[in-house]
Amino acid sequence: MTAPVRFPRFFVTSPAPCPYLAGKTERKVFTELKGTHAEALNDALGRIGFRRSQTVAYRPSCLDCQACVSVRVVAGEFEASNAQRRNMRMNDDLVVTECRPWATAEQFELLQRYLASRHPGGGMAAMDEIDYADMVEHTAVSSFIIEYREPSRDGEQGRLVGACLTDRQGDGLSMIYSFYDPEHEARTGLGNYIILDHIRRAAEAELPYVYLGYWVEGSDRMAYKASFRPMERLGRDGWRRMDALEPEPLIVDRPLPARSPRRILIDA
Repeated sequence: MTAPVRFPRFFVTSPAPCPYLAGKTERKVFTELKGTHAEALNDALGRIGFRRSQTVAYRPSCLDCQACVSVRVVAGEFEASNAQRRNMRMNDDLVVTECRPWATAEQFELLQRYLASRHPGGGMAAMDEIDYADMVEHTAVSSFIIEYREPSRDGEQGRLVGACLTDRQGDGLSMIYSFYDPEHEARTGLGNYIILDHIRRAAEAELPYVYLGYWVEGSDRMAYKASFRPMERLGRDGWRRMDALEPEPLIVDRPLPARSPRRILIDA
């Protein structure tokens, strides 16, 4: 006789200023991911709009706003735009390696440069190496770090220019947090390239989706996500395709707002 699966306990955070929309407050509902059923729970919650941060799954639960919308790319049907194809041609010489979720000093140094350039004074700016290790290594699900390196020269390992903490779910890849060299002297669009590579990886693995987190209507910082089509958004009636009548995306390589790993929300 097997023990019954205990229904998870959910909690709600106190309201706090919204980092995406001025004048709004945010609130989240969350639960802990632990035990033998953590992976199955994370998969189930991911399909209804939850995200993972370390050993916690969370989603927005705001009282007066529903602007945060879960979005996912339909990997098998994705067709790159002209700009995205140029991006792939420019960056496809990078050496891409799937690594176990183990933090390294090289990754942390790259993260620090990324935060200093894109999020100076942000919530993650004060992270130390232990904080970063917690973000990467504290997971109860199938996670890995994908590293993006310059081609090797003279037998030496190439320079690390990008990385992404990723979860492998039952129906796709969930991009938890990505960062890259923000001031590379020869490459542009590294953030978008990391997404394009995840879409390609999901399609090759016959995984239907790449989960990009939340698209916030009215926030320019989130607009770039809608450039990866076909895309589905989660609403009250379930997942549906975003159509051509919805806002035209800004095709930019713009990062998400940085958040502390000690809080419930790291990245949308």
